[in-house]
Amino acid sequence: MKHFLNTQDWTRSELDALLADAARFKRSRIGDELKGKSVALVFFNPSLRTRTSFELGAFQLGGHAVVLQPGKDAWPIEFGIGARMDGDAEEHIIEVAKVLSRYVDLIGVRAFPKFVDWSVDRQDQVLRSFAAHATVPVINMETITHPCQELAHVMALQEHFGTTDLRGRKYVLTWTYHPKALNTAVANSALTIATRMGMDVTLLCPTPDYVLDQRYMDWAARNVAESGGSLQVSHDIAAAYAGADVVYAKSWGALPYFGQWEAEKPIRDRYRHFIVDEAKMALTNDGVFSHCLPLRRNVKATDGVMDSPRCIAIDEAENRLHVQKAVMSALISQ
Repeated sequence: MKHFLNTQDWTRSELDALLADAARFKRSRIGDELKGKSVALVFFNPSLRTRTSFELGAFQLGGHAVVLQPGKDAWPIEFGIGARMDGDAEEHIIEVAKVLSRYVDLIGVRAFPKFVDWSVDRQDQVLRSFAAHATVPVINMETITHPCQELAHVMALQEHFGTTDLRGRKYVLTWTYHPKALNTAVANSALTIATRMGMDVTLLCPTPDYVLDQRYMDWAARNVAESGGSLQVSHDIAAAYAGADVVYAKSWGALPYFGQWEAEKPIRDRYRHFIVDEAKMALTNDGVFSHCLPLRRNVKATDGVMDSPRCIAIDEAENRLHVQKAVMSALISQ
């Protein structure tokens, strides 16, 4: 049984097949691939695109989605093995995963980091616990990575450039300012998939403190060795943007300050000028801009960039629907 926890766990040919299926679902939205099947969507954190696209995706393929929010409309869950459950949690992940597996055919999980201790959060305990104890496939709906977003992003790029071959494209993954320290999930995933597709990738961030976790830097280096392309880290805005074909923006907190966000905030505040604006985009090779959304306008990117015909963020968001269908269909048919 195969889960969908990270794209790095899937072969390039398997990812290409998912993207081809997603394109097919975009051409014809209604099908019966999930007829008589069901999926439990477990949300520990808020969602707009993820919940909507998974619920509609299941419905349009003949299936049924059940949305659960532990601590709100479902019991709080304990994840520690051997834990003495005398706190708020009413049931253990072992029972939760096993019972849901008796009811449904797929389980989706969305669980952000706690933002206190990265050495703990990087273990991805919630997602990994569901995968360990469920007897049906588990889908990562965003934890410390966001593999569904990766596929929607690549699909939008393939559509824009008119080819499935993205090798040789200059791709800039740029940090942007945000008033709060955010999850590194989308940045981890963008770095992973861009290098997997053989693009020439630049990770642009203010200082070395904002470089991503070594696990994902290692994945990216391995992808470059296998797929071609290149990888570099830059702190030079003009040099990074020069000649870029793709600019992908995301905010994230500096890992050395994880859990110490008040100490990090003055540093982050000095780099508001990393906003994606028209002047920076003018340095590119008529490049396209995208973002996973939600995006704070005139903080992460200007109105001019967001409203430009070179912005493909809405295309990427739409593609979440088609990608979710492809993932659910592939897992249900194994």
